[in-house]
Amino acid sequence: MTPSPTLHKSELAEYVTAVFRDHMSFNKMLGLQISQFDGDGVEVRLPWNDNLMGNPLQKILHGGVTASVLDTVGGLMAILHVVKDMPNMDLKTFQQRLGRIGTIDMRVDYLRPGKGEEFIATASVIRKGSRVAVCRMELHNEAGEHIAFGTGTYMVG
Repeated sequence: MTPSPTLHKSELAEYVTAVFRDHMSFNKMLGLQISQFDGDGVEVRLPWNDNLMGNPLQKILHGGVTASVLDTVGGLMAILHVVKDMPNMDLKTFQQRLGRIGTIDMRVDYLRPGKGEEFIATASVIRKGSRVAVCRMELHNEAGEHIAFGTGTYMVG
């Protein structure tokens, strides 16, 4: 069997982003668009879609969609922060490590109804250890109104 080539950190980050964008059916169904990603920050955009409505009388984003977007941006941030500190490695080894990453816990604070034409989620790492990363996530609409924020704990090692 031929060993897979060693990939640089930037290629690993591109791979992770492609997995979140192109291979996670739920993210595709939501319509998530990854607009920025690196080891220091992540931004995910969600255009309004009537199928994501939680309150049709007020045209408000469903709270579960809000939580899902926050979890997605937090998880992506946690993984990319790990990639930043990793040595270059082959794809098979990286995929095995990626398979062990997941959400341990998440808290969401809903600050105001999710009204808008586009929602922008951002995340940053509060703390990363050898096994766990804690991220802070925020969701705003296109007018800059703060819709929700969250704190997520992710298994990364």
